[in-house]
Amino acid sequence: MNSRLSVAAVSAVSLVALMGGTTVATAQESDPAPKSCDGVRLTGELPAPAPGQAVSGQITIGPDCEPELGSVRRGPASDRPARTAATATATAAPTTAAAATAAGHQLRGWNEMYDCCNIRMTGLYTASSWDTADGRVTTAGTTATQEWNREPWDAGWSLTSQTAKDDCATDCAEVNSEAHADFAYQGVFDPTGDWYDNTHHSYVQLTADGTASCRFDVELRHTFVGWNWRYGCE
Repeated sequence: MNSRLSVAAVSAVSLVALMGGTTVATAQESDPAPKSCDGVRLTGELPAPAPGQAVSGQITIGPDCEPELGSVRRGPASDRPARTAATATATAAPTTAAAATAAGHQLRGWNEMYDCCNIRMTGLYTASSWDTADGRVTTAGTTATQEWNREPWDAGWSLTSQTAKDDCATDCAEVNSEAHADFAYQGVFDPTGDWYDNTHHSYVQLTADGTASCRFDVELRHTFVGWNWRYGCE
């Protein structure tokens, strides 16, 4: 199974490596503060695994504010998304009614940002279902769900916007689904609400032969050493 990861940002340091694929990372120069880092955009693309299996990737903001790319992991599917935050909120928005009924093929995706203490700050999740017959996707749909961490004193992360859509729902050659979610933070680490903002993008392609592919992006206004982005599909 081929895989490739790429990370894009605005300055000069490039990292190349990984696990039989091609990986490129470009990171901004680090913030003068010892642990606070500038913004970055991270991108990961994965082929959908075999039924009952999961494939995932992870990128961590290293001590020099440079993205550190982990290996692509493969293994048995698990019950995702797992709740790692003490308090989280979720909303669901089915893009079509077919999401509840098309069960011939199923695919779930996750696109999560964790802090240095392993608390999930923000997450975007997709659940896709599609049926096929005679070389066509007969029905298909994707449901998008967002989750975010709140602090006990009514502060923390908040969902500011979300969208989701399928480009086709019935009698399709293929179906391209996408979901987007933007989250803002105001709390103990930034009382102004202007410093941190995470925007997640998830893309799924469903085909008539029952295969699929997943692509994920996250845009971070600012980051912090130890933050890590986790994404995958199963």
